[in-house]
Amino acid sequence: MASEATRTQETIRLGEDFELDLRAYELRRSGRVLKLERIPMDLLLLLVDQRGELVTREQIVERIWGKDVFLDTDNSINGAVRKLRRALKDDPDQPRFIQTIPGRGYRFIAAVNGTDPGKVAASEDLPPVATASIAEPAPRRRLVLMGVALLLIAGLGAWLLWSGSAARRHPPRGKVTLAVLPFENLTGDPTQEYFSDGLTEEMISRLGNLDPQRLGVIARTSVTRYKSSREPLSRLARELGVQYVLEGSVRRDAGRVRIAAQLIQVSDQTHLWARQYDRELSSLLAVQEEIAQAVAHETQLSLADDRSGVIPAASLSPATLEAYDLYLKGRYFWNKRTEEGFRQAVEHFQRSEDKDPSYARAYAGLADSYALLSSYSLGPPTELMPRARSAALRALELDDRLAEAHTSLALIHENFDWDWPSAEKEFRRAIQLDPNYATAHHWYAEFLAFQGRFDEALAESERARQLDPLSLIIAVDRGAILHFARQYDRAIEQFRSVLAVDPNFPRASIIIASYVEKGMFREALAEVERRRRLDNTPWPVLAEVFVYGRWGRLAEARRAFERFKQANRGSRIQSAPAMSGAYLALGDKEKALDWLEQAYREHSNAMTGLKVDPAFDPLRNEPRFQEILRRVGLDR
Repeated sequence: MASEATRTQETIRLGEDFELDLRAYELRRSGRVLKLERIPMDLLLLLVDQRGELVTREQIVERIWGKDVFLDTDNSINGAVRKLRRALKDDPDQPRFIQTIPGRGYRFIAAVNGTDPGKVAASEDLPPVATASIAEPAPRRRLVLMGVALLLIAGLGAWLLWSGSAARRHPPRGKVTLAVLPFENLTGDPTQEYFSDGLTEEMISRLGNLDPQRLGVIARTSVTRYKSSREPLSRLARELGVQYVLEGSVRRDAGRVRIAAQLIQVSDQTHLWARQYDRELSSLLAVQEEIAQAVAHETQLSLADDRSGVIPAASLSPATLEAYDLYLKGRYFWNKRTEEGFRQAVEHFQRSEDKDPSYARAYAGLADSYALLSSYSLGPPTELMPRARSAALRALELDDRLAEAHTSLALIHENFDWDWPSAEKEFRRAIQLDPNYATAHHWYAEFLAFQGRFDEALAESERARQLDPLSLIIAVDRGAILHFARQYDRAIEQFRSVLAVDPNFPRASIIIASYVEKGMFREALAEVERRRRLDNTPWPVLAEVFVYGRWGRLAEARRAFERFKQANRGSRIQSAPAMSGAYLALGDKEKALDWLEQAYREHSNAMTGLKVDPAFDPLRNEPRFQEILRRVGLDR
């Protein structure tokens, strides 16, 4: 034990130039405070406390992180030692402060207060280091992934709770954003990818419900890009706009699973928290949801001491992992925004329902698929939208707190019923339930744009982008909002940024309309020709009609229209609004209005844009057009 005089000492001199201030928790050189994160600082305090003696890696782990934990030693202990040596200007080959004992640990060898190595400070002088443990409660049947996710969140909550005192002294300002990177599958078996993918999704969902007002969690569609990626953490964080990253791995066999995870602060790549969990698969079913609720509450306190409230429970997970896997595959295909993608999404969501008829998210996914099949003119709305409504209502019947289902119902109210108050009510309810659900902000932004509320729309679009920064559909629809707001230069810039990532992304073809409104007809025709090479349907020809007509080259527009009619002979026109736009470009307002009447009878979702779409500006003073606007609730 150290002497009383040593234990009450506040400042310790290390070597000739450095001072360790115990009260201020600072390392200084010649009076200047050196930047040193918590883990390297705690390691320095431990080494100085045990100066002259070997400090093993096991002792370091137990003292700083607690017992029964996993650490990536290369990134944690070794990293902390590297940072210490950098701060102390120490050479590992000719050390003056920290000596490495290969395979065992480290020893502090510098003089302390001008004396030879020896004990300097008793353990009670050192800042307390929290440890976390998770007790397994009495058995209750739960999904494996839910259990693992709760364990990991409990560990994360423990770290945040440890730092709570500091957070309460200096509460973080603004919203903190975190990315859960795809958990790495270490089984060596590609067929087990669904397990690691499912765990990633569950963690995103659970963490997103901790404190949505203060903690933003990046959507799965953006983080999926980094699966098996070796990109530097700094670049990844810059692209996603996050301050923290949670990464991990999964290894499982027939009866056991090992989950490793670590939380990293990306500004300096400090490893703030790390855990490993070895469990029997059956024992994970015993973890109770109350643990997550308790940890979530403590996490709120650690973020700021003046916040309180009830954390909304995450939606119930499916009864089988296979149902979850099918749901995730459905969302993958749904995000492609192609006819084949939507049809495969429907198939996977239906199979997910078959595996678990009580899984609400599968029904919400099915509702979204049918709704967008209709929205993309890939089927008659009068057939597809009732199916979408049935699936959305079933999802809400199973779980009325599911934000995805409220968002699905909002889209149906907007696109098919043209019931704008009900749609807004459902969008707001979805965002209230899950402020981190990017699709709710995305579609609500479109809703606002259709009513001419462009400032609100762009704000919602930005919230969606922050939550899902790599989503092409969110980026494209932001361009559409700018187009409707007559900000054509910004719209074109936005569309081009999407095309630079994926030249084949279908909805980015809206750039043709922005080119036309800017009078950039040659660029518009070039894009039409490029689309013709990608799309073997007659629809690019109809776009050609629109461009030539607006350019005033009516003879070429009429020839293109005849080619379209010949190519489309015998098939049922599914895009009445597109036909209306073509006739309007040809100068035939009456036929343009006839086709809008047809679109109204078909309940086409394209009617939602009539109030703001510049293509229909020539019709705005027509009584028939005003009557159509009234019937779809857009006359105000």
